[in-house]
Amino acid sequence: MSHEFHKYPDREMLAMDLANQLAGDLRAALQHDERVLLAVPGGTSPGHVFDNLCGVELDWSRVDVMLTDERWVPEDHERSNTRLLRERLLVDKAAAAGYIPLYTDADEPDDALAKLAEPIEERLPLAVVLLGMGADCHTASLFPEADRLEEGLSARAPTLLAMRAPGAAEPRITLSAKVLNGALKKHVLIFGNEKREALERARGLAPMEAPINAVLPGAQVHWAE
Repeated sequence: MSHEFHKYPDREMLAMDLANQLAGDLRAALQHDERVLLAVPGGTSPGHVFDNLCGVELDWSRVDVMLTDERWVPEDHERSNTRLLRERLLVDKAAAAGYIPLYTDADEPDDALAKLAEPIEERLPLAVVLLGMGADCHTASLFPEADRLEEGLSARAPTLLAMRAPGAAEPRITLSAKVLNGALKKHVLIFGNEKREALERARGLAPMEAPINAVLPGAQVHWAE
């Protein structure tokens, strides 16, 4: 099963259209389940999508939101992805949504995996996942050369893993590819020619070399320059 590629004339159009698609996917999921789980990335790319999504009409009180991955830093830290969510997604109408954290007060993420995974596992599968991708073809915190990448890509992977990778300034915590792939709807957001070329380069590579390939089948890829 391959992915679908959608090209947009500009980032603003992409953000508006993708927010509408995510909202439609959530509405459809809410017709079948009392509560649904939405997982989204951090970083700068999804900010404008969040700005559009937070204002849409749907029953946000039945939606739980979580990150696909997080840096192991407190929520008020400048590098916290949670901070982006609280400022740009969990506002306006989406302020009524629930939030499932990927950080707690522990020195290392390894010490908190079971505690953090429990509320996620009660709500799986993901109804909708939005993923990003780096120029190195990583997605979530599934980085090439990460210390537990093989485990994170395994069909027997746990829900959450602590992940450390060359070039990553702090430890990460991430959903496994198994959980990401279990989502009823998968979307991937990429901006710029560098990432489009990376996606092309990833074609045919094993997920250990290009982790995005572990979650690409059946996904909708959204790109604008």
